[in-house]
Amino acid sequence: MTSSSPDAPDARSRPFRVKICGLTESEAVELAVELGASFLGFVLYPPSPRFVPPERLAELLERVPETVRSVGVVVDPTDAFLDHVLGHAPLDTLQLHGTESPERVRAVALRTGCRVMKAIRVGEAADLDGIEAFFEAADLLLFDARPPPGAAWPGGHGLPFDWRLLEGFSAPLPWALAGGLDAGNLAAAVERLRPPIVDASSSLERAPGIKDPDKLRAFMAEARRLGLRRAEEPD
Repeated sequence: MTSSSPDAPDARSRPFRVKICGLTESEAVELAVELGASFLGFVLYPPSPRFVPPERLAELLERVPETVRSVGVVVDPTDAFLDHVLGHAPLDTLQLHGTESPERVRAVALRTGCRVMKAIRVGEAADLDGIEAFFEAADLLLFDARPPPGAAWPGGHGLPFDWRLLEGFSAPLPWALAGGLDAGNLAAAVERLRPPIVDASSSLERAPGIKDPDKLRAFMAEARRLGLRRAEEPD
C-alpha cells in the first residue's frame, strides 16, 4: 500500500459522505453535525440498546439542520408503526434493516414519502444474490455484516464482513458501507471499496448507545483526511 500524506486525501480515494448511526444523546448529535456528518441515524427498534422512542427522537431532530439527513432505522415495520413514528418525528429517510422485500420497500416509500435506504446483511456471496431488485425500489443501499447467531437486533454489532465480497461493486444508486468501521480501518475500507457513504455506530461508543466524543472526533478526522464530503458541500 502506498502511504499518503497525513494532510491530504489518498489519491486513489474519492469524496464520500459519513453516516453516524445509533445516536441517542443531543450532545452526540450536535458533535456529529459539527464534525461534518451528512447522515444521522436513530434506531427505532425496541430490542436494540440504541432504541430511541419516537417522542424522544422528535426532540433530537430539533438539533439536526436541514442540510443533514435524519435516518430512522426500523426492522420489518408495520404501517401503523411507521405512521406512529412519523407522526412524532419528521424523518428524511427510513432505513429498512429487516427482511423487507423490494415490493415492501416500494410500498414504504409510497406510503411515507420518505427516502428509503435498504440494508443488506452480508456474510457470504449468496447474500448479495438478487440485490438488483432493490435498485429501483430503494433510494440507497447499505451493506452491513450479518448479525451473529441468536442476536436480538440485526445491526450495530461492530463486526466487519469480508470486503472482498463487494470489490468491483457498482450500482445506479448511492450505497453505504457499514460494519465495524472506525478510525483504524476506515482508510483500508475507503481505498479498497470506494463507497459513496460510510456508516459507523457501535465502534464509536464508550457504552451501548453512548457515543465516545474522542472516538467520534478521531473517526471524522480520518474521514476528512481521506476525502470527506460534508453535508453542505454539493455533489
